[in-house]
Amino acid sequence: MATEIERKFLVRDDSWRAQALPGVPLMQGYLASTPTVTVRARLEGEQGVLTLKGATHGIRRSEYEYPIPAEDAKAMLRELAQTGIIEKTRYRVPCGPQTWELDVFAGDNAGLVVAELELSHEDEPFERPSWLGVEVSDDPRYYNANLARHPFKHW
Repeated sequence: MATEIERKFLVRDDSWRAQALPGVPLMQGYLASTPTVTVRARLEGEQGVLTLKGATHGIRRSEYEYPIPAEDAKAMLRELAQTGIIEKTRYRVPCGPQTWELDVFAGDNAGLVVAELELSHEDEPFERPSWLGVEVSDDPRYYNANLARHPFKHW
């Protein structure tokens, strides 16, 4: 089984940009979202991705990702997305042995910047860069599926 173990934090300032690799534009929409499963279509630059995620248990959940043709992803976003489309640019920022993913949201979630770190196990140590803010791993408002339904601009 594929498992995602992820910590999520708000970002304090823009000092991360000095170490960031070039960003990739992302558009994603949710084809299904229930308490037990989420199905997402995403366009990452010119690559389509279909993702299925299980229920979150702490910072762990099952996750399955499959590459799909970009045209299929675009059609799914246009025709099947049940909620708003998430628009963001993802930057990768190396920090010690790990790489953070920073999402700079646009559209209805503009102004929100979130840093995520995928871990190999729940107790894996990691460096906390100076730009890292408060942890929101357990706050469902910051789940992308919820941001699609209840955008940041309405908080």
